[in-house]
Amino acid sequence: MTQPITPLITPPMYDDTFLARLEAGLRAALPRWGLPETTHLRLLTISENATFRACDPLSGRDLVFRVHRPGYHSRAEIESELAWLAALGREALVDTLTPIAQSDGALIADIDDDGLTRHVVAFELLPGREPAEGEDLPRWYRELGAINARLHAHARAWERPEGFVRKVWDFEAMLGEVRLWGDWRAGLGLDAPGRAVLERTAQVLRARLEAYGKGEDRFGLVHADMRVANLLVEGERLSVIDFDDCGFSWYLYDFAAAISFAEHEPYIPALQAAWIEGYRTVAPLADEECAILPVFIMLRRMLLTAWIASHAETPTAQAMGEAYTHGTVALARAFLAAHDTEGNDTGAAKPDGGRATS
Repeated sequence: MTQPITPLITPPMYDDTFLARLEAGLRAALPRWGLPETTHLRLLTISENATFRACDPLSGRDLVFRVHRPGYHSRAEIESELAWLAALGREALVDTLTPIAQSDGALIADIDDDGLTRHVVAFELLPGREPAEGEDLPRWYRELGAINARLHAHARAWERPEGFVRKVWDFEAMLGEVRLWGDWRAGLGLDAPGRAVLERTAQVLRARLEAYGKGEDRFGLVHADMRVANLLVEGERLSVIDFDDCGFSWYLYDFAAAISFAEHEPYIPALQAAWIEGYRTVAPLADEECAILPVFIMLRRMLLTAWIASHAETPTAQAMGEAYTHGTVALARAFLAAHDTEGNDTGAAKPDGGRATS
């Protein structure tokens, strides 16, 4: 008999009482950044972490605060993220958030949340808005490809500080035994036939990724979450925010993460073509490398299916629901038809993404 699957991450209920408690803890910490407790706080997003905008009408200061989920990132992991941001800022490789230190120079503060310790960091507010689906998204993804190429080149060359530690986003962490974001088998609304399809898909993904390997030219430090919600456009400028999931993975996984929650949309091939074009303006990217992109897209889709199940209380998960799981199964069927190694061509994956058409 199949045992019920317990997600590794069980988030708290995001009700008004919880949010009020979180805001109170943050408000008490504001003086560490020279802000009065009367500063206006507004919740921006809540997912892995809670993000607030803090505006002080007296001084005019306007900061963004990220209150971390307990038990997800250690202090050393957060310090490592901030170290990479600082290095990128010094070299002006990408427009992104600048960490703001407290009055004592520390970048991380701790607040008490009903007995739990939460880490808090502050960032300079960046102007801009999320690019809309109806806009010329390929234009922005062309620029995003160039940004990715610059970040990848930096990651290969950067001498990381002693003690640098970030999560490793490989197959085991995503769909294997580590399950950083939970188990895809707990996908909302997943039935037995769908589970069988995803089980076979996971096997194919594992084999393809093992064949692709983790050579230094293919696997390293990446942003890992450049989806539309983490992009800001202002005039001709594209900024990238939220390095909270940055870690060690395949460089081309960055594109799969950039189309999170939209893998099934008909405009994805255009975004992929634009991203590749932009990447190639900065660094070479062989056609054989591009051919692996459908594998990473399917890998990310299954990871997000697990994330939705293990973060069911979050607004993002509630918006996706069971429909996302059903879409994952449909994409997996198409993926297997194109890329299953049993009885099919065992060559490189085709660059069509194995997408289901509707």
